Amino acid sequence: MTDTDLGGRRVLAIVTNYGVEQDELVVPVRHLREAGAKVDIAAVSTDAIRTLVGDKDPGETVRPSLALADADPHGYDLLLVPGGTLNADTLRLQDDALELVRTFVSSGRPVAAICHGPWVLVETGVVKDKTLTSYASLRTDIRNAGGTWVDRPVVADGTDGWLLITSRDPGDLDDFLREIDKELADRSGS
Repeated sequence: MTDTDLGGRRVLAIVTNYGVEQDELVVPVRHLREAGAKVDIAAVSTDAIRTLVGDKDPGETVRPSLALADADPHGYDLLLVPGGTLNADTLRLQDDALELVRTFVSSGRPVAAICHGPWVLVETGVVKDKTLTSYASLRTDIRNAGGTWVDRPVVADGTDGWLLITSRDPGDLDDFLREIDKELADRSGS
């Protein structure tokens, strides 16, 4: 349970229908909803989302709110990009997902990505000159895309007119959610 009131805030989570890391989707969605935010989950299709635990064990099944192609990014305050190796690797090949990221960034709205989620950001070219963290295996990809990779539980970088919040893995969820809560609470006055 959170003490932060996020009533009126809207969050869009983008995923594929198979392979998203369970806790990187389920925990933030539950946390944000309990704080009063409206959270929509957009997947490649409206079929059930099959999460995984540790990239291999079956996790919870989650129903998406809508398909990526039907998501209107203009109605949301923050974009959430969960990880999971299979999820992020497939998501970065989805033109609709890439366009959602570009729209959030170009409008100056925050993006929060955890674990392998930053792969999607690398694919869109938006990590140049940003400092971020991720699952350690992405550090070379991030550096090659012009970003600065650091090994910290959470990084919030507001350079270039938009905020990027990143974390390394599910063990960092408390720090990740604290930064998301702070940003959404700050945005409630805007």
